[in-house]
This record gives sequence, C-alpha cells and structure tokens, in this order.
Amino acid sequence: MINKNLLQKEVQHYISDNLNSDISILRMKKSPFKEVSSLEIVQQIQGKKIARSKFPFLLKEEEIIYPPHLNLEQASSESTAKFKQKLISEKKGADLTGGTGIDSYFISEQTEEFYYIEPNPELLETVKHNFSVLKRENCSFINKTAEDFLSENSSHFDFVYLDPSRRDENKNKKILLEDLIPNVFTLQEKLIETSSQVFIKLSPLLDLQQTIQQLPISDIHIISLKNEVKELLIKLNTEKEKTNENPLIHCYNLESGQPEFSLHWLEEKQAPTPSYSQPKSHLYIPNASILKSGAFKLIACKYDLEKLHPNTHIYTSDEIIPDFPGRIFLTLDSSFNPSKSERKKYNIIIRNYPLKIEEIKKKYKLTEGGDKYLIFTKTQDKNLCILAEINKQP
Repeated sequence: MINKNLLQKEVQHYISDNLNSDISILRMKKSPFKEVSSLEIVQQIQGKKIARSKFPFLLKEEEIIYPPHLNLEQASSESTAKFKQKLISEKKGADLTGGTGIDSYFISEQTEEFYYIEPNPELLETVKHNFSVLKRENCSFINKTAEDFLSENSSHFDFVYLDPSRRDENKNKKILLEDLIPNVFTLQEKLIETSSQVFIKLSPLLDLQQTIQQLPISDIHIISLKNEVKELLIKLNTEKEKTNENPLIHCYNLESGQPEFSLHWLEEKQAPTPSYSQPKSHLYIPNASILKSGAFKLIACKYDLEKLHPNTHIYTSDEIIPDFPGRIFLTLDSSFNPSKSERKKYNIIIRNYPLKIEEIKKKYKLTEGGDKYLIFTKTQDKNLCILAEINKQP
C-alpha cells in the first residue's frame, strides 16, 4: 500500500526544501518523520526532479505521489504522451502495461471507457491515487498481468496499447522484441482478437527492417522530441489477409515546427539515387526521426536536393526550402580551416568524418557554443570543414 503520510504538509515542505540536496546523503540520513522513511522521501525527491523536465503537469498538484525511479525512467514524457493522444483516440480502450500512468492519463482523456492494467499492486494504487487527484474519472484499474487480462477478457476494445518493459528481473536493459515483458509474439493473436487497433511502444534503438520482418505492422510512428528519437510506436496490421512488407512510416520531430515526413517502407528502395555535389549555398540535415527511417534517397528526391556523399546524410542546394523537416544552414565557407581562425568557439557537427568530436576539439583547440557551426564531413572526393550558421529565413 502507498504511504499517504507522504502527503502531510510538513513532509511535503521537507521534500521541497531538499530538491537540490545530495540524494546519497539523504538516503543514509535518518528521516525526521516517524511514519515516513528516508527512502520514501528520496523517492519523492527523485520523482519531482524528473517531473520538472519530463512531465511538469504533475507539479501543479501537491498531492501527487511519485513511483520508484525505475518506473519513471521508462515512462513517456508529457510531450510524447500528449502526441500519442492524437494518434489513439476512440471510445473504449485499454493500456495493458499501465506503469506510471503517464500514457494512460493522456490517452484516456478522450475516451468514454478506459482500463488501466498493471500487475504491480503498489504501482497501481499509486496511479489510482494520482488519477483521483487529477480528477480523471473514466478509468477502471485492474491488478493483473497483460497476459492474464487478455486470457480472461471477453469484451472487444476500440484500441489496446502496451509499452512492454525493457528491463528483466535483475533490472538489466533489454532491447530485442523477444526479450520484452510481456512477450508481444505470444500475445499477438490475442491482441488482434481483442481489438481492431493495437499500438505498441518500442525502443528507439530497434532495427526497423528486423521489426517489420518479425511483426505484422501497418504503421510505424517514429517520434522525436527536439531532434532526439524518443520512441517507436507501431500499429499492428489486424487484417490477416494483408501482408506487412510495406508499412507506412511517419516521422515526427515534436516541438520543432517541422512538418511530418511520411513514406512507405519500400519507397526508399525504389527511390532514384540522388546526384552528388560539393556544398552549395544551403545545407540541409534531416531531423533524427527521418534519419532513423533510413529515407536517405527519398528525402533528396522529394525536396530536389543533392547529397555531399553516399554515406554523408547532409544535403545541399542553392535554393531555400523553408518547409524542410530538419535543420537548414547557410554556408559561409565550404573550405574552412579552423587552425587559421582566431575564433575558437563553435557548435560542432560531425557526419562521416574520420575524427571524433573530442579529437577535433583537441586538434584545433575548440570549445563548443556560440552562433556559428563547424560541420566536419566528407564529399565524394575529400574531407572538409564547413563554416555555417542556422538559416534564419522564415
């Protein structure tokens, strides 16, 4: 059971006063409260610190109780959970791996009937309490594993969602599909029987081609936040007569203002090889979700761009393309020599270059920062350093 003594005002004040204290010292220190342990206090401090950047909406409520750090680590951020709300919106749904409840909270907002399924009773009670604080009243809480719930369930859902655990019983990280808990392979048939829409959140490190070969997928949503791939959200193909060789891939870069880029998996293989060029007046670097999709030829074809090198995923043009889904740079000097520059502070980008960033910084005595960029890369005939700045045209 959760310890509601954590909600006492003096305990909450103590937690707030120690948000910047050394966690290791607090953990060893005796708790000033009889009914609350030091470990419980540390857990709440860690939770609030994570919430600052990952799910700040929770900080608006004083009576939120935070689950253990490990649960918060795998939880979706507020931004990605809100985004999934746009993709998953029907009357009756279930989160089969409820966890911290962040995804459940946002996905359930537009449903009439929602089921939060979680095998850990303490975690379930924590989320149930938090949903009550947040006044989310359309959710039922069921203390079962996803496997047990599906085997006992007889009703049909408009959608089911699951985020399999990427940790084993020893808290070791797992990435491969067959190592996840619950096992999506053994549940696949039951998932498709239960709902016509099955969404599964997966690690951004998964190989797309292997995943497509392993599961019947209709859509893959590659979700980046501020140019960092955060998660893959796949939608299973529930129409058995259809093949899954050519799913639709959606690439997003949240909080960037950049447009979605979509392609069918086989489009990239069928796209013409782009032409190659030395750097022109503008350089284009696709956002992280597009690079994850592997659409290296297709992005050049769609935006009429040339590449610097087959393995350098930097594109160039003399034309400005304001709606390009990535960063746009204005080329200032395409053969820049950092050794001859008095200025030593630049943002550094490396693409297909023989030196690592620390080696470059040491070689040229550079520090990172400022408004200018040094792009160390390779064209078809040479390695080069390009001096550039972010294109500021709207």
